[in-house]
Amino acid sequence: MSFEDLGLEGRLLKGVEAMGYEEPTPIQREAIPQALEGKDIVGCAQTGTGKTAAFILPILQRMKEGRGVKALVVTPTRELALQIEEVARDCSRFTRQRSAAVFGGVGYQPQIKKLRKGVDLLVATPGRLLDIHGRGDIDLGKVDVLVLDEADRMLDMGFWPDVKRIIRLLPERRQNLLFSATMSPRVLSVIGDALTDPVHIEVETSAKPVEAIDQSIYPVNANQKAELL
Repeated sequence: MSFEDLGLEGRLLKGVEAMGYEEPTPIQREAIPQALEGKDIVGCAQTGTGKTAAFILPILQRMKEGRGVKALVVTPTRELALQIEEVARDCSRFTRQRSAAVFGGVGYQPQIKKLRKGVDLLVATPGRLLDIHGRGDIDLGKVDVLVLDEADRMLDMGFWPDVKRIIRLLPERRQNLLFSATMSPRVLSVIGDALTDPVHIEVETSAKPVEAIDQSIYPVNANQKAELL
């Protein structure tokens, strides 16, 4: 199966080819057609399975023209926000769609400056998004698709109160895409009310994540370090 078989349009196919993708991964094969139909999705897939492109590509294809943020991806960390924004930028290189990422730990002004230039797809960590919205520097009233990425980690890190506040700021009529490395009943119970007849997709990986790592410390002198390594 090719990316064209999944129903992607020419400009996105050019972007996929430029990124070096030869054929879709299992999560992309399962999720992209369903997302293109506008369905809500609950996807369970590990990092490294291609899940970011699995939601970015259909978002870009279904995106309506006009000013304002139309797609919002919420993720728990700065590193993930930057990775997702990079994938979005690469996928949309042959389109006119703009993406940006906002996250804490850095100054507001460079991020606000990007938002004022116009952004179609926004990737954000919960706290920074709420801060920027509270300052009146972003309008979320045109968002028609919400992605919650690494939902299990956001729950573990205590972000769900912020996520719930974000959801209340969005239009009620929207597509919801929930992705997580694990899909516990706790995650589904927290977010279930925001989903409408979701399609459940679970992709098994050949490599299992390491559950525990034993670490040991060996104090040595600096001149012995290279030899012992």
